[in-house]
Amino acid sequence: MLNNSHIHPDAKIGQNVSIGPFSCIFENVEIGDNTVIHPRVTIMPGCRIGKNCQVHAGAVVGGDPQDLKFQGEYSEAIIGDNTVIRECVTINRGTEASGKTIIGSNCLLMAYVHVGHDCIVNDHVILVNSVQLAGHIEIGKHALVGGASAIHQFVNVGDHVMISGGSMILKDIPPFITAARHPLQFDGINSRGLRRRRFTNEKINYIQSIYRIIFQSGLNNTMALKKVQAEVEPSEEKDCIVSFFEKSFTSGRGIIKGYKSVRLRT
Repeated sequence: MLNNSHIHPDAKIGQNVSIGPFSCIFENVEIGDNTVIHPRVTIMPGCRIGKNCQVHAGAVVGGDPQDLKFQGEYSEAIIGDNTVIRECVTINRGTEASGKTIIGSNCLLMAYVHVGHDCIVNDHVILVNSVQLAGHIEIGKHALVGGASAIHQFVNVGDHVMISGGSMILKDIPPFITAARHPLQFDGINSRGLRRRRFTNEKINYIQSIYRIIFQSGLNNTMALKKVQAEVEPSEEKDCIVSFFEKSFTSGRGIIKGYKSVRLRT
């Protein structure tokens, strides 16, 4: 730790933590073992940063929510273990709606990413440069959001999703798929990402069969989901897809549309 950093005496700093020059660590902050705080980082009150993390220059973690309803109530920003926060990332604390903003473990937030209040970014997520998250968004595990994309408040993104760069994301994106085009649409199964995570070809084909019913049968989402529940063999992947759609039906954002001429890639 260097003398030209400001570290509040009430901050809880773990073992072997490195804090670079001109960084400010405020009160009511916890930083886990072996984490590296690079120069000119600001860690605001209410932050909980895990072990083996890296927070790069210019990042501000735990800033006040950009929500006019926020009245200074206590809230937190929680960062899991092994997460990398690159230059000039901003992460706002939660509001009274949930009390916390959560970034999971093993995530990568590239430069200039913004994560708004009350968001949940699950484990192993990659947010590419300049991705902008409004409030109350949830990003599923192993998702990748392409650079310069913006996500509307209250949108949910499923597990193992890949979103193309420069996207405007106004609706929910169900798990295991790729989303692309303007306006944003279903663009096939994220087969490359699934193979990297050791999904078998048989399992990928099984997921494809579900999305053929949902996006290519000509049925609306409600009828397609009933058909999936009645005809597709049980599995964890089926449960994940069905539960996502059921949640989306009540969230108000709706699901992205299918691209009629898309070919389900293998």
